[in-house]
Amino acid sequence: MGFTEIIELAVKGFDTAGVGTMVVGAVLACVAAARTVRTDRPGTYSRFRQQLGRSILLGLELLVAADIIRTVAITPTLDSVLVLGLIVIIRTFLSFSLELEITGRWPWQTSKRSTADTAD
Repeated sequence: MGFTEIIELAVKGFDTAGVGTMVVGAVLACVAAARTVRTDRPGTYSRFRQQLGRSILLGLELLVAADIIRTVAITPTLDSVLVLGLIVIIRTFLSFSLELEITGRWPWQTSKRSTADTAD
C-alpha cells in the first residue's frame, strides 16, 4: 500500500466521520427533543436547534479537514487549491452563521454573561 492509498483512506475516514457526526448528531437531537416534548419542558425547539447546529459544525470541521488533506497530499494543483479555497470560504461562512444562530453572538464576541459580570 503506497502513500497515496494511505492518504486516500485517511480522507475517506475524515469524510465518513464528518457525515456520520452530522447524522448521529441529528438523530440524537431528535431523540432528545422528542423526550422533552413528551415531558412538556419549555425551550425544546431552541435546545434542538443548538444540538443540531453543534453536530453540523463539528461535521463541517471534519469535512474541511478531509478536503485539506486531499488537496495538499493527493492533488496539489492550482485548480484544486482554488477549489479548496472556495470550499473553505463557503464552509467558514456556514460555520459563522451556525455559531451566530446557536449562541446569538459572533465567535469573536465575548459572551453576554461574562460581559455583564465584568460590568459589576
